[in-house]
Amino acid sequence: MTAALPDGAAQPAALVPHWLAAAERAELAAGVRTALGAADVHPVTAVHLADVLTELHVAAARDLVWPASAARVRLAAGWADDVLPVRLSAAELASVLALPALPGRLRARLDGRAGAR
Repeated sequence: MTAALPDGAAQPAALVPHWLAAAERAELAAGVRTALGAADVHPVTAVHLADVLTELHVAAARDLVWPASAARVRLAAGWADDVLPVRLSAAELASVLALPALPGRLRARLDGRAGAR
């Protein structure tokens, strides 16, 4: 059963999982921290980037509490044990992809150009 939203209510943001290895998550966190340390980051972008850092922590915690979910996907896909889903909204993803220092390989992974893991 789904709940109806009142007329004019904002739709909740959909979170899309991006399956990232530990090294990719570390690169993403470093790039986001660097951007947040810049004086010229827009306040709205800063909020989205801070949410990305939160999700990186939540992804690791989620795997500790419920390891079977990601483990089943990794097993079925043949991925390494360090691959976890990092769930990002469209706004969070856009903020990350706008980072000029984001490594090309990670950018391709996040925007879908790198194909499936």
